[in-house]
Amino acid sequence: MKSPAVATGASGNRWAVLTLLGVAQLMIVLDVTIVNIALPSAQQALHFSTDNRQWIITAYALTFGSLLLLGGKLGDLLGRKWTFVAGLLGFAGASALGGLAPSFGVLVAARALQGSFGALLAPSALSLLTITFHNSPDRPKAFGIFSAIAASGTSVGLLLGGVLTQTLSWRWCLYVNLLFAVPAAIAAARLVDGSGALRPRPRIDIAGVTAASGGFFCLVYGFSNAESHTWSAGLTVAAFTASAVLLCLFVLVEHHARRPLLPLRIVTDRSRGGAYASMAVVGAALFSVFLFMTYYMQQILGFSPVKTGLGFLPLTGAIIIVAPTVQTKILPRVGPRAVIAVGMILGIIAMVIFTRLTPGGSYAAQVLPGLIPAGAGAACVFSASFATGTLGVEQADAGVAAAVVNTAQQIGGSIGTAMLSTIFADALATYLAGHPGGPVAGATVHAYTVGFTAGGVIFAVGLLIALVLLPSGRAIGARAASPSPNPAESIPSAESDRRA
Repeated sequence: MKSPAVATGASGNRWAVLTLLGVAQLMIVLDVTIVNIALPSAQQALHFSTDNRQWIITAYALTFGSLLLLGGKLGDLLGRKWTFVAGLLGFAGASALGGLAPSFGVLVAARALQGSFGALLAPSALSLLTITFHNSPDRPKAFGIFSAIAASGTSVGLLLGGVLTQTLSWRWCLYVNLLFAVPAAIAAARLVDGSGALRPRPRIDIAGVTAASGGFFCLVYGFSNAESHTWSAGLTVAAFTASAVLLCLFVLVEHHARRPLLPLRIVTDRSRGGAYASMAVVGAALFSVFLFMTYYMQQILGFSPVKTGLGFLPLTGAIIIVAPTVQTKILPRVGPRAVIAVGMILGIIAMVIFTRLTPGGSYAAQVLPGLIPAGAGAACVFSASFATGTLGVEQADAGVAAAVVNTAQQIGGSIGTAMLSTIFADALATYLAGHPGGPVAGATVHAYTVGFTAGGVIFAVGLLIALVLLPSGRAIGARAASPSPNPAESIPSAESDRRA
């Protein structure tokens, strides 16, 4: 089996390719929150119950989270150009179906299809980025731009969803994906080199695919069911039990498989393992910012959906400014441990600020001061984790390594959704029971602050993970300087920059 060629366009097209990859990543990330804004209008138009509303979100999360590893492996086997183009066109088709949906069932099916094609698209984009800028002095800048897009897409989705829902229709929150995906697919077919598939093509690890997909499906479903029902509900417990069994079986299968879906060396590496854990943590903790702060601005401060989206712009601005700077100036010198640790500390600071919310508060005094460190912290963690998550992998494994990065973020988000929503609901019920007849706004804000406290604890766990698992800048520099028989990626160190 020969090594795969670099699946990129010519070096002069690198920035054009980065633009395509950024468009794809933005579409995937913003689609999570843009649909959230559209849900009330969609519910009124299609006449589905509040209890069923969660399935619009859950259907996407289930297929996306459970199929990411398969999507990444298909890119490694078939060629990342074609999985990237297929992911874009499939996502566009699923979005068109959702926008045209005449019923709740069709909308749920469209969201599930979106998640499936997103699972094909996301790892293809990150692995193409890794290979396009392999051994390029522009690699830190490229990863910084990509990280900024990935970290800010959620808040962009809130703003864009509010604008489209208010000015056009909730259906345009789905149609808008066609404006991203179709031109990007046409451009990718011309700009991205079609090489990169393995020859001869090995068989897909069917047992591994089945165990991994089933395990992650049950895990995401368990958290979703816990959010809408209880942690002790029979279906929740059954889902978590099945997930544990399937994921343990997956590890055993991969350990003995000749051509594993996920070579275990990818996740057992200390640097990459710490990066994946950091992505899961920040995915879980940032949920509290977007969920609770969205409700606080709309329900307590009386903001419209569009004004709420505008309210998150300082967070987006902090990400856009900090992420490229971290990648190009800071990460090469100090390494991922220091960068991610600082990001977690900034997250803790933001959560502490948000615990000071009051029913009579203001945006300028109580919201804005926390959004800036939250954005800067997210930029630090995303930038370092995206780069470190593909550190030292062979190009033949770039797709599946990229899939693990996205899987970690998705699973972390599912954990945060279920856990923090439950904490909020329990805090609200406890406060109302202890203050009968008290103002509902006061009880709600109290529950928000409890949720933000929990978010701070999650960031503290992330800080501990960064300090224990992630390597120092000196270790990364030594790894970058050591010879390797494989064309592996690494974070460039200050010493390697001087040699170049």
